[in-house]
Amino acid sequence: MNPPRYWAVVPAAGVGQRMGSAIPKQYLPLVGRPVIVHTLETLLRYPPLAGVVVAIGADDGWWPAMAIEIDSAKLLRVVTGGVERGQSVLNGLEALREWASPDDWVLVHDAARPCLSTEDLDRLLAELDADPVGGLLAVPVRDTLKQADAAGRVTTTVDRSRLWHALTPQVFRLGLLRDALRDALARGLTVTDEAAAMEAAGFAPRLVEGRADNVKITRPEDLALAEFYLTRRIAGP
Repeated sequence: MNPPRYWAVVPAAGVGQRMGSAIPKQYLPLVGRPVIVHTLETLLRYPPLAGVVVAIGADDGWWPAMAIEIDSAKLLRVVTGGVERGQSVLNGLEALREWASPDDWVLVHDAARPCLSTEDLDRLLAELDADPVGGLLAVPVRDTLKQADAAGRVTTTVDRSRLWHALTPQVFRLGLLRDALRDALARGLTVTDEAAAMEAAGFAPRLVEGRADNVKITRPEDLALAEFYLTRRIAGP
């Protein structure tokens, strides 16, 4: 029996309304290149990955210019994503079935997380290698958390000792994740990440501590932070 292989799905159909930009956040310029190009190059150059599928919006007019900058046989297919993240990922998984088996691992990574490190990828795959469920990169919550009422007033201070910020990649078996997402969408559940779909299916994903600089670009200040991290990485020690 052949050992399971590793694949990646990158949902990139979002419009990034909180950025306040006419251009989707994944296509904004960052250190001389679009955000998504940084993201994809990290995955495409990572040796354990056998291939990558990208899910873009139905009316995406920016991707063709990006594809020119990305030259890799590992970029298997570009599929049309959905309105919600879960549908985009599911469409990517369905496309992967042409190359992958149900027991293969799939890494789902945000298009707008351009600072992913190979060290985090190595740690994630090593710790999940024999895991029966899969898991995700995450960082422990460091700030004090407050729970508010409808009027925006504090009702309690939340114990942060067992709380984590979920990051990506999130890594699960193709078959299990596809079934979990299908079921969640059929039930009308809102799943903001793949781990939530797996949780709804009765699984307990494993948390693997990653680097805090694996930031997601959501607001304008995040772009400046990602530029700082990438510039420092390019400059080296």
